[in-house]
Amino acid sequence: MYLSRRMDEKFKELFQKGYVKGTVTLSTGIEATSIGMSVPFRPGRDVLSLLHRDLGAHLVQGATPLSIMCQYLANEKSPTHGREGNVHHGNAAMRRLPMISHLGNMLSVAVGAVFGARRNGEDALGCAIIGDGGSSTGDFHESLNIASVRRVPVLFLIENNHYAYSTPTRFQYNCKKLSDRAAGYGIEGKTIDGTDVWEVYSTVCNAMEAMERDSMPRLVECLTLRLEGHAAYDKAEYVPPEERRQWLKQEPLMRARAALGGCGFDETMIASLEAQVVEEVDAVAREALQYGRPSPRTHLGPVYASSEERVSLPPFRLEKARNLSAVNAAIDYLMRCFPSACLFGQDVGVYGSAFKSCRGLYEKYGAERVMDMPLAESATTGFCLGASQTGLLPIMEFQFADFGTEAVTQLGLNAGSWYFRAGMPARLLFRLPCGGGITLGAFHSGEFEGLWSRFPGLKIFYPVTPQEMFEAIVAGFMDPNPCLVLEHKLLYGGGRQETIEFDGDYTAAYRPRKYTEGGALTVIALGAAAETVCAVVKEHNYSVEVWNPFILNPLHPDALIASVRKTGRLLVVQESGETAGMGDRIISLVCREAFDALSSPPRLVGAPDAPVPFAKELESYHIPDSARIDHEIAMMIGATSE
Repeated sequence: MYLSRRMDEKFKELFQKGYVKGTVTLSTGIEATSIGMSVPFRPGRDVLSLLHRDLGAHLVQGATPLSIMCQYLANEKSPTHGREGNVHHGNAAMRRLPMISHLGNMLSVAVGAVFGARRNGEDALGCAIIGDGGSSTGDFHESLNIASVRRVPVLFLIENNHYAYSTPTRFQYNCKKLSDRAAGYGIEGKTIDGTDVWEVYSTVCNAMEAMERDSMPRLVECLTLRLEGHAAYDKAEYVPPEERRQWLKQEPLMRARAALGGCGFDETMIASLEAQVVEEVDAVAREALQYGRPSPRTHLGPVYASSEERVSLPPFRLEKARNLSAVNAAIDYLMRCFPSACLFGQDVGVYGSAFKSCRGLYEKYGAERVMDMPLAESATTGFCLGASQTGLLPIMEFQFADFGTEAVTQLGLNAGSWYFRAGMPARLLFRLPCGGGITLGAFHSGEFEGLWSRFPGLKIFYPVTPQEMFEAIVAGFMDPNPCLVLEHKLLYGGGRQETIEFDGDYTAAYRPRKYTEGGALTVIALGAAAETVCAVVKEHNYSVEVWNPFILNPLHPDALIASVRKTGRLLVVQESGETAGMGDRIISLVCREAFDALSSPPRLVGAPDAPVPFAKELESYHIPDSARIDHEIAMMIGATSE
């Protein structure tokens, strides 16, 4: 506790001198909670998700004062290589999960990590920390619910320091105690004095013993203090003076010091310990200040994890397949080959999923591997991310791609940046049935490929044919990065392919697909639009090359650019709205790389920038049809450059 306090004081000093930048949040006043709750957990076995004021817990769990000092200074020795903020660090390999500022989103990751470890036979427990303000987030409730429903032994510990930045708790909740919320999830809850390190420690030990017995989560609220502002730049004028005076009477470090005196340590012994800590902190600061600044060439690092080895997969063959049967066959193939592969989603179990793409998998692999999850897309995504860190290979289905927007933070900011931040691959496969054409209206007909393509670290596959569908799911599953497979619903029951042939080399899937040959125009088409384009080209015998990029993020543009250089013209066709899809990005890329080869301006055919309408007549007008595509092709083939 004393080490944590002295380090905080050093951070503040270095901030005032200009050496430390950023949001310097301090742990002053919370040491009893942070250290008392972390001592019982076993580093490298149990899973901890710590917050920005849990400096002491990081020290208890194995972080060195030097590494944390370097993190605050963002120097070349920083454990995150200067990529992350002062408090946004951890050690994913040791199951101390890295923090993100979207605090509620951290909880489900811890739940999934504990679930994955226990699924693989470990006796791991978890500790997921949240503040009084963070307990207002939807992911807090989603995570508690999933942990309870799935019986995952995670201690949810609320650090209630009475203020969320400047907002007092009376504006955060209206229950008497935050631990009262535990009853709503069928679990035990308790509120304790978080300024008494001994009470925190014994309460956590008791909770761990109880979780070992019944494998149920627990909720503990620690009433603690924040004796500094939200960060070093915040003077906390919003705290009334009388309230602050009361806090100082409960100050945890002095309480612990007095208790230590009652345990046989005299003043000389305590003062000697404190002097050693002061000397250590000063020495650590001097050493950390000697290190250089991080170099972009050395420390910026890759966004995507690369495969360390290629796994040899057995060949596969399926006769007379449509896209829907290709999806089912691919998941079945993967679950048969990989016992750690598990399927998560809503209605994926007995019902077989919304579009029956998972039909029969529950009966074949059982409830331990095909799991119906609560209606909680964000927390389920975080759950899968955590499980990927402790040995499971998650496949998650969103009922509709539209519902993926519930998990934008978890997918785009947490999973997508995981390798960049934590240095650990996050092997995840997300399936998103997407697209219109079957009269489901605005909330069940989106594609959103443009949205997901804006997040670095995510890979996006958009297959068209049954062969491509099978390859996309297998390649996405095998990839060490979070992968999204967009499955156009209109194509589920589309054209039948005589045979799906897979030779086991999933790395060969990473390439654009060309459907027709020609020299007058290059058409790049996405999703169901590719089928429409191919039908138009075939009907009119146009000399056109039709391409499906297949991997939308990161794009593999070489073959596409080579085609444009050959034809001199580019038309992009997408079902998404003109500013919502990938078309503008593809055109921009081609213009940058092959502008000199263009004989006419590139054109984009897309839907209006409007939600997908419900009525069939309106939807048919909204989605680019064969007549419009035919008109654009004919006009471009006849166009000449001025």
